[in-house]
Amino acid sequence: MAIVCLTSASGSPGVTTTAVGMAFSWPRPVLLVEADPTGGSGVLAGFLRGTTPYDAGLIELALSPLGTADALRDVVRPLSPNVSLVAGIRSHAQAAALRDIWEPLAAALRELDDNGQDVIVDAGRLGLMGSPTPLLDAADAALLVTRATLPAISAARSWAETVRQPATGWRHPCLLLIAEGQPYRATEISKVLGMPVVADLPDDPAAAAVYHRGAAPPKHFETGPYIRALEATVQSVQAHIARGRFALVEEARP
Repeated sequence: MAIVCLTSASGSPGVTTTAVGMAFSWPRPVLLVEADPTGGSGVLAGFLRGTTPYDAGLIELALSPLGTADALRDVVRPLSPNVSLVAGIRSHAQAAALRDIWEPLAAALRELDDNGQDVIVDAGRLGLMGSPTPLLDAADAALLVTRATLPAISAARSWAETVRQPATGWRHPCLLLIAEGQPYRATEISKVLGMPVVADLPDDPAAAAVYHRGAAPPKHFETGPYIRALEATVQSVQAHIARGRFALVEEARP
């Protein structure tokens, strides 16, 4: 159905945590791609608590003599029956080697989408060397993740102006808020940044820690507000993608 990218303008609003949580709440088979160029797998070290060794990931994909679609199959590892992972680079020094992989990877991920597997990309922070800009540009939903504080909104503002440009920006830019209403509301943030708010997640450190660092789930985790919010986020993102695709069809009509 879709390629969904999550990224941030500054700080640590919870991009990786949200990407992992969304993947495990996704209703169809989904591939989680760690495309953060800062190095070090947040999934292997965090969610899996370092219990699973690194064996292959983006750098092996970039250096493979095979075509990207064929090489991609060799670096995918299962996390659950429904979720698979392509691990990120091990060091920021490897980021330069990713420069030429993003466009062919975007095409390979689109083929997965066509075959019934969705993709969630953790794109890390914007503006870094080796950032996966072509993945963000090609995504069916590119989510700028931000908290609802003034420093976070200020940092996101200049990037919002860039990514919503029709000629050079993202195809379907939108916002995902963490701790909406603390203190600013979604309507206020959307107006300032000029982008729709597609979903919001509560600031729930205990529940988020399950996906952030593999912590033991708190009581009633599976039926609690954080999981309900993740499920609502997935539904909202899917609806956003459906609207975008419908609009493209309408624009193409004679």
